Amino acid sequence: MPTALQSQFLAHHVGTIARNDFITLNQSLTVGEAIEVIRKASGGSGAIQYYYVVAGDGRLVGVLPLRRLITFPVDKPLREVMHARVIALPRTATVLDACEFFVLHKFLAFPVVDEARRVIGVIDVSQLTTDMIDLGGGDPPDDVFEALGFRIAQVRGASPVTAFRFRFPWLTATIGSGVLCALLTSLFEVTLAKSLVLAFFLTLVLGLAESVSIQSMTLTIQALHTMHPTWRWYWSAFRREAGTAALLGAASGVVVGIVVWFWRGTELVAVAIGGGISLALCAACFFGLSVPTVLHAAKLDPKIAAGPVTLAFTDISTLLFYFTIAALLL
Repeated sequence: MPTALQSQFLAHHVGTIARNDFITLNQSLTVGEAIEVIRKASGGSGAIQYYYVVAGDGRLVGVLPLRRLITFPVDKPLREVMHARVIALPRTATVLDACEFFVLHKFLAFPVVDEARRVIGVIDVSQLTTDMIDLGGGDPPDDVFEALGFRIAQVRGASPVTAFRFRFPWLTATIGSGVLCALLTSLFEVTLAKSLVLAFFLTLVLGLAESVSIQSMTLTIQALHTMHPTWRWYWSAFRREAGTAALLGAASGVVVGIVVWFWRGTELVAVAIGGGISLALCAACFFGLSVPTVLHAAKLDPKIAAGPVTLAFTDISTLLFYFTIAALLL
């Protein structure tokens, strides 16, 4: 179990502990010119030698390990030598996030970047093992990552009381939405009385919407784990999710509508249920994307809070679309 000091350390932003003895190299340089820059630089004396390649505006575009640098001809441009796929930590990430990055990707260091993806520091695995685990010297990298993973598991293993205090407040969103859904359903008693089939498929409709919202939420949380969201990113993600939602909604609505039609022989009920499903899945994708993004922007943990809140909004919107369309058509 982590001590209070360790827990505080894990909650710090990586920007507060990142090293500033790093070297950035412009992508227009050749290997020979880059080596000369490194020789003349006063920083970059750490044991782990990763050099970060930047564009003219300072934006991070690649990473260059020392071993790779010294094995290429001196006239080779860095843009042809560097690894263009570079994983960076946003400066708003916590030390615990950094620990998980090391365990997941097994790199020895990560650059820390600002909102414009400019490198503001570097965090390496030795900082975490020294400050938290005190492994001592001589451990090979795999042992270091295994020890870090073990420490993360210990940190995650809070006492039942602590876990309850952390998680229960977010479950009130589910309780509140459940009560509100019951009230909403009671407002459509007349609609349900006209067609009892609506009640038969209510569980299916709610289950479909919740499944889609969880899918969107999971993908969004994964994306937020490696980047800082911007309005441009959100708009791009929203358009992508809207297209996906339209296809999912149309396909699911048609399939369920056909089942209702063949089973009960009532065209309007089939259209009402199919249409309700289509709109509900569109709303589910929207909440699956938006709720984790808002929570992340508010500096709350979306891994704990996003599920109950997303499902609460999804259930309420699903019932509104489902019963409203039924009331209009039946």
